[in-house]
This record gives sequence, structure tokens and C-alpha cells, in this order.
Amino acid sequence: MPYKDKEKKKEYDRLYRLNNKEKVKQIKKEWTEQNKEKVKGYELKYSQSEHGIKNKTIKRWISRGILCFDFDLLYDIFLKTTHCEYCNVELTTGLPRTLTTKCLDHNHSINDRFNVRAVLCNWCNINDVLSTN
Repeated sequence: MPYKDKEKKKEYDRLYRLNNKEKVKQIKKEWTEQNKEKVKGYELKYSQSEHGIKNKTIKRWISRGILCFDFDLLYDIFLKTTHCEYCNVELTTGLPRTLTTKCLDHNHSINDRFNVRAVLCNWCNINDVLSTN
């Protein structure tokens, strides 16, 4: 059913997906099964993209209990921080983790609405956690 108006086409597609959820789900499942290598390639490409790395990092922070009003801003601050806020050592990133690997230090108390304290090296983060417990 060709549409000249893109908005009408979008609305038609939206309603079709809404009214045929199981059929659409089955089509997607079959396509994914038949195109495993393509899917794997898309996932690999996305996970290595700037957006994919950012989303993975933020999801990891959330899973570790970090609370924040603006994760985009927090991520930008994290990226721009080049030195430990306690000992001033130059921070490194990536694997394997070392004593100078960049860490986001946070308060583990559930009562805090914003519990991020600082961007630290792994050494200061470990020692700070040990000294507060």
C-alpha cells in the first residue's frame, strides 16, 4: 500500500505493529534466526561505537547502584576527568585494570538521591571503600 505522505505511512505501520504484535514478533524472530551473522556484526559494531560504549558504561553504573539525575552529564564529566581527584595521578582506561584505572566512586547508602562522590584511580577507590566500611 504505497503512501505519498510519510506521516500516514508511519501511522499505518505503527497501527499494524500494534494490532499484529505476535505476527511481527514471529517475523522478527525468524529473520534473526536466518541472519545470525548479520545480527552478530550489528551488535559488535554497536558495542564498539561511541554510543554503545556510553550505554554499556551507564548500564554498568546503574547495576552497581549509582544514582544520578543526569547520566549524560555524569558520563561527560567522567570522560573529561584525566587525573584522580584524591591523589592527582594520571588516570588510565581499558583492560586489564590497574591501580591507575579510572573509577567512579559513589556512596553505597540507599538514602542518597545523588551518590557519586568523585572520579578516582582504582587504588584510591579501593582504599576509600575499605576505610568507609
